Amino acid sequence: MMMKRVLCCLLGLALPMLNACAEQGGMFTPPTERPDMVSEQPWPKNHVLVLAYHDIMDSEPDQQYVATRTANFVAQMRWLKANHYVPVSMDQIFAARDGKADLPEKAVLLTFDDGYRSMYDRVFPILKRNHWPALFAPVGAWLDTPQDQMVNFSGKMRPRDKFVTWDQVREMSDSGLIEIASHTQDMHKGIIANPQGNVEPAAASLAYDPVKKRYETLDEFRHRFDLDATTITNTITRVTGKAPRVWVWPYGASSGIGLEVIKEHGYQSAMTLDEGLLDVRNLMNVPRTLVAYDPNVDAFSSWVADAQEKPVMRTVRVDLDYVYDPDPKRMDENVGRLIQRLADLRPSVVMLQAFADPKGDGLIKEVYFPNSQLPMRADLLNRVTVQIHTRMPERARVFVWMPVLTFDLKGLPHVMEMTPEGKRRIDPHQYRRLTPFNSEVRARIKALYRDMAVSVPSIEGVAFHDDLVMSDYEDVSDAGLAAMRKAGFGDDVLALRKDHDRSMAWARYKGRFMNAFTKELMDEVHSLRGTDVKSARNIFIEPVLNPDSEEWFAQNLDDTLDAYDYVMPMLMPYMEGVRDPKAIHDWMARAVERVRQHPNGLQKTIFELQAQDWRSDTDGHGDRWISSEVLGGWMKDLFSMGVVHLGYYPDDFYHNTPSQKVIRSVMSPSWAPD
Repeated sequence: MMMKRVLCCLLGLALPMLNACAEQGGMFTPPTERPDMVSEQPWPKNHVLVLAYHDIMDSEPDQQYVATRTANFVAQMRWLKANHYVPVSMDQIFAARDGKADLPEKAVLLTFDDGYRSMYDRVFPILKRNHWPALFAPVGAWLDTPQDQMVNFSGKMRPRDKFVTWDQVREMSDSGLIEIASHTQDMHKGIIANPQGNVEPAAASLAYDPVKKRYETLDEFRHRFDLDATTITNTITRVTGKAPRVWVWPYGASSGIGLEVIKEHGYQSAMTLDEGLLDVRNLMNVPRTLVAYDPNVDAFSSWVADAQEKPVMRTVRVDLDYVYDPDPKRMDENVGRLIQRLADLRPSVVMLQAFADPKGDGLIKEVYFPNSQLPMRADLLNRVTVQIHTRMPERARVFVWMPVLTFDLKGLPHVMEMTPEGKRRIDPHQYRRLTPFNSEVRARIKALYRDMAVSVPSIEGVAFHDDLVMSDYEDVSDAGLAAMRKAGFGDDVLALRKDHDRSMAWARYKGRFMNAFTKELMDEVHSLRGTDVKSARNIFIEPVLNPDSEEWFAQNLDDTLDAYDYVMPMLMPYMEGVRDPKAIHDWMARAVERVRQHPNGLQKTIFELQAQDWRSDTDGHGDRWISSEVLGGWMKDLFSMGVVHLGYYPDDFYHNTPSQKVIRSVMSPSWAPD
């Protein structure tokens, strides 16, 4: 399905892209010279396609149970067999993890969630007939319901015979074909998770008590989770005689604390509903392709192919400052306008600003989530994240956009520069940054990131702001000079700058130190939200175009590509003083070619364009927006150069700027002409 959408998009863009290239000349990457799609490359060693089924129905499949028609399920199994996919068991997967035996090429694992009776009546006979293994993950509380009572199915009452019995679970386990996994005891439901009353997955969210007006503590969450895991683990062990080895997250929503708990209970694997193939080296974060909406064989085959592809990133950065209003009713109206805007635009990733910066000076005094370090302007970050995930017709991933060093935390030391006259000061022309070389600074910022991760259970990434920068005259704070001496560079920055090689080495040291610090911040996020949360980082374009400029920025393209899941160079020509269309094309082509030289460079780079011309304010009433046609033209030009991922900043959801009608066809990977 996604493959068809992408094809339609490419067909719709082919002519204008070729025309633009012919007019501008310069760089164009023919399709034959572009990398093969992942699905066309050899199957990676010891990787598995994991399919997530739910209910199987003979009649019209009911999507409240994410059901697939029996005839379509049989046809899908035949397609897998005809196309040389080989069903494997968890025993085989664990053996491959342990280096005992490699998996076959095109390995596939069949999984079935929730505990529906169709697993026993329809699926189990098909699996036995073909000698195919599978994994079955029932919800304990649903199967514990007495036969003469209704099952509380996530708040809706359903007949008990909709679900298997524990005796049937035992029979399937005894067959040797079916691995019984945990799908929690009673956390397959939503709980109130913020003051606005939004409902989020119980297994991954802190509960909010609207009466006491407080969130569940981390200790309370851990205790609740541990009780649930203990119950379902003991039940499965008693019924099957085997301790469960696999945990399946309800709704695919994971928790870092939950991962710690299930490891304590002996689980060796945990499964989500993320995109991609299972890698046996990472069994605690298993992606699965959800089989939903009863696909026929054509649609199913496209989904299988897409599962092997890495997601295409089309990003929009959203300032929550423009959503915020002191009037809760108006703020809620703004949230609605934003969601409608995103639904129309259909980006694949929304980067939400987690901090307040109404003055635009980059000094962060307030944030949009509960925390222990700074005032909270409004509990807005989680609210908007939930709305994006639940109200957009095509789900976008949410990355939280956060500064690293520009927080206004009182009493902490800042990055200092050395003037040519030998005086130390805070650079008045740069962000006012806390020095990362100070241990208390790092501890306070880590606490802030931890609070952010606690408050937003459904984030999928963290985007680090562009404040991770140091000039060649920085950092001469006391902590910076101490780090400089310890690293063997002395403490005389002015003298160091006269030795180009040593000055470059000091810049590299600073850059890698900042990368290591953000790794610590991601560790905080992963400890609470799970290891599948991705990292991204803004960098300036000059270190991309001119590697020697690393000395002036302490930013290195190759190091940054190695340190993060995604790198976001600020490809903003007007901001860099490049205005002639031909010059812009050549300038962008040089940046793309530089990124292309790094292994997987284009796959890991999100080129971020500007939607405003900050250097032009001809009427004196604010920043001037760049024409949507010009912005869309830049995007098409980048695609013609072989760029995979791109985005833009800022976006005005209130005034439909840039025009979604103009840029949606190039921004959204799911867009196709009506």
